[in-house]
Amino acid sequence: METAVLTSGIAYVLGVLAFAVNIYSLVLFVRVLLSWFPNVDLSNPILSGVVSISDPYLNMFRGVIPPLGGFDLSAILAFVALNLLRSLLLQSSAQFNGLSLGV
Repeated sequence: METAVLTSGIAYVLGVLAFAVNIYSLVLFVRVLLSWFPNVDLSNPILSGVVSISDPYLNMFRGVIPPLGGFDLSAILAFVALNLLRSLLLQSSAQFNGLSLGV
C-alpha cells in the first residue's frame, strides 16, 4: 500500500515537472518571437522577465551552434532538448503510474 502511494506521488511530481517544461517552452517561444522585433522595448517588466528567465538557458546553446548568416539557430536545439526532457518526464510518470496501479 505504501509503495503504491509513493509511486503515484512520484508519478504526480514527474507530471507536474513535465507541465513546468511546457510552460518554459512557451516562455522560450515568446523570447524567440521577441528576438525578431529588435525595436521592442524590453524595459517592460513582463518582457524583461521573459528575457531574464530564458536567456541563461539559450546561452548554453549559443556556444554550441554559432549564428549562421545573422540567424541564431540555437533556439532550435534548445527546443529539442526541452521536448526530449518533457518526453522523458512523461514516460517516467506513466511508468510510475503503472507501477502504482499494479499494471
